[in-house]
Amino acid sequence: MTDQTTRTYPQGVPSWIDARQPDPDAAQAFYGGLFGWDFEERLPPGAPGSYRIASIGGREVGAIASSDGPASWTTYLAVDDADTVAARVVELGGTAGTPEDAGPGGAAGRSVDCVDPRGAVFGLWQARARLGAQHINAPGGWVFSDLRSTEPERAFSFYERLFGWEVSDMHEGPSAMVRLPGYGDHLAATSDPDIRERQVGAPEGFADVIGALARLDAGPDDWHVSFSVADRDEAAALADRLGGRVLGTWEGYWTRAAELEDPQGATFRVTQFAPAG
Repeated sequence: MTDQTTRTYPQGVPSWIDARQPDPDAAQAFYGGLFGWDFEERLPPGAPGSYRIASIGGREVGAIASSDGPASWTTYLAVDDADTVAARVVELGGTAGTPEDAGPGGAAGRSVDCVDPRGAVFGLWQARARLGAQHINAPGGWVFSDLRSTEPERAFSFYERLFGWEVSDMHEGPSAMVRLPGYGDHLAATSDPDIRERQVGAPEGFADVIGALARLDAGPDDWHVSFSVADRDEAAALADRLGGRVLGTWEGYWTRAAELEDPQGATFRVTQFAPAG
């Protein structure tokens, strides 16, 4: 969807992203220049650190956060109760930090930083006022996040037990679709009422797709974010001029993509919708 309908996220769906950056000013200059994002600081004056919401046309994309660690993108999975799901993460062999409220009095939501049993970092987001990313699947917006692993079937089993996810057979291919049963029904009832008609002829369960499970040749496991662009080559050239690096480009059946690295070392992907034929 690219209209102005408010988007909500049921439990188990990736719903928010932020970039943890040692120098948030430099990150703002890079991503603002690359994607045309506007920024608003959400921490009160005098508070340590920074948390800057990125938006396009007033619709939130994600955020840039100050961090003492290496630069990286974090994907958050929507939950109904952050404390309860964090406890379940630990029961299943992962680790979870201390849940924290966001915004004055916790008005924005509640989050937890987690690590799955194979070392991939992710977050949990219990939405309140901040429902999740709203500018998606359009140039400058988040498209999806992939769970990447050298042993994808083993990595996936944790999330299958945590959220009830399903996955298409990978066979020997590089990736597979991840589905949350019922997500298509949620979209049809809320932000995408025409999803069934628009996806006539799509594979069974396609409306329930929430991301992808991808095979890595070498580790470590991670969650990897992708953004939509109008032109892959122009975006890659612009990233280079802004101080980033182009790590590779490729052509798919549906998209033209580039793997990029920002000036502080966080990697991400840009994709141009360009169906073959």
